[in-house]
Amino acid sequence: PLPSSPPHTHQRRATRKRTMEEAKVKKHSLKGKVRLRPEVKAIEGEIAKLRRHFHKHPELSLKEKETSRFIAKELKSYGYEVETNVGGFGVVGLLRGKEKGKTIAIRADMDGLPILEQVEAEYKSVNPGVMHACGHDGHMAILLGAAKVMSTWGGKLKGCLKLIFQPAEEGFGGAKEMIKDGVLEKEPKVDEIYGLHLWNYQAVGTVGVRMGPIMAASDRFCVEIKGRGGHGAVPDGTADAIVASASLISGLHTIVPRNISPLDSAVLTVGTVNGGFAANVIADAVTLQGTVRTFEPRVQDTVIKRMCQVCSGLSTAFDVKAELDYHKGYPCTVNRSKPHVDHLVSAAEKIVDKELIIEPRQVMCSEDMSYFLDKVPGCFFFLGSAIDLDDIRPHHKSVFDIDERCLAIGASLWVELIEQRMVKR
Repeated sequence: PLPSSPPHTHQRRATRKRTMEEAKVKKHSLKGKVRLRPEVKAIEGEIAKLRRHFHKHPELSLKEKETSRFIAKELKSYGYEVETNVGGFGVVGLLRGKEKGKTIAIRADMDGLPILEQVEAEYKSVNPGVMHACGHDGHMAILLGAAKVMSTWGGKLKGCLKLIFQPAEEGFGGAKEMIKDGVLEKEPKVDEIYGLHLWNYQAVGTVGVRMGPIMAASDRFCVEIKGRGGHGAVPDGTADAIVASASLISGLHTIVPRNISPLDSAVLTVGTVNGGFAANVIADAVTLQGTVRTFEPRVQDTVIKRMCQVCSGLSTAFDVKAELDYHKGYPCTVNRSKPHVDHLVSAAEKIVDKELIIEPRQVMCSEDMSYFLDKVPGCFFFLGSAIDLDDIRPHHKSVFDIDERCLAIGASLWVELIEQRMVKR
């Protein structure tokens, strides 16, 4: 069995400044544990430079115009056939082999987040309020680095290599839009697909891969409570929406612990509560919004059913109207095909020591890579990128940063995978 991943550490700092010297102090040795592909080692500095360019110039979901233009230009310079504006600002690079064979795709996402960066570094975002705080800058740099190495392989490839640079992963379903635009079905049709996520909860150099669900389904909900308002000193004759909302919050948060088996996983969180006008006014309306995360459809169905029942009961008990609007978002990201997981592990074993290939915990975060894996077999995995596991820089936080040694490791993995799967021997 694969060893367990290192425990999560949840130390947080509200603000901090980081210098390049501090980063060097935190690095742990990978000597003798990692074997970079020599072609990747030769351009390791270029890959880091690409990542810093992307980090310095982040763009939000649905606005990745310059990022898309930059990637297309790079791919064309490597000799790839390039298609742009796929599912928005998506870019596809295609390398055709001289012999017939399967088509393998590798996917990287492109968008940044609406976060004001607090990392003090030469590559700090120049776009105020926009930041690459989830590693997508690294994903793009890794795939471009691998693309450059593999660009001369056309004569020895058996099949076609399709590189997918996807926009709008952060909540806008860019993968779904690219699929609608034919990225998987358009000739050459994709037979299998792979993707990675840099992961600051794993030590740099580790490859976290597992069969089955790896990231959760992500749903949103909104509950509107409509009551009858009035004077705060004359509650009789009113139906207090705030009192009803307090009961509803408690009721919703008992659904998981009292309806879902402890052996299953689910999260229900009420994230916002809005209502009321003044201290002496009984509110006639309150709106709650939140998220639900699950791995299994049956668990998801149970949560939805109980939410409907709780809202219905609240309406009767408090003489209000509680309307639930439930929106299913990204499905669970699942590695369903053992052969394709094995292909990834086989490539990883050439690049890192076996003890660095771990079985990660399932996480309640979500990924629209799930849409691709629902259509074609493949594998999605975590690549360790932590600067320091004793002081984690969390994803989606203003202090997020990575140990850039992960970039060449990731590029080497992609090169090794494609050589094993597609190069004539």
